[in-house]
Amino acid sequence: MTSVMVELLEIPKAQQVVITDDALTVDLSDGRTISVPLAWYPRLLHGTPGDRNNWRFIGENEGMHWPELDEDISVKNIILGKPSGESQKSFQRWLDDRANKV
Repeated sequence: MTSVMVELLEIPKAQQVVITDDALTVDLSDGRTISVPLAWYPRLLHGTPGDRNNWRFIGENEGMHWPELDEDISVKNIILGKPSGESQKSFQRWLDDRANKV
């Protein structure tokens, strides 16, 4: 097992989350701050500022959950540089449902 693999087995915990119009920034328990484009997470990108700011930690701070957006993002995927894996079809259904609720 390489040292990179060993290090990834010990994923740091999220400590703070900040969301702007273009970025999701997470402060980690190991002292790092990681910022990724909000475009990686279309539900966050299309959410209102209120929706984006209503989040909670999940799994002992291993990830975050946005109830209004039905979005979960793990610290591991952010560290690995993995954007949302949601299909375009699923995302379009979500957008359509959201538009119908307004």
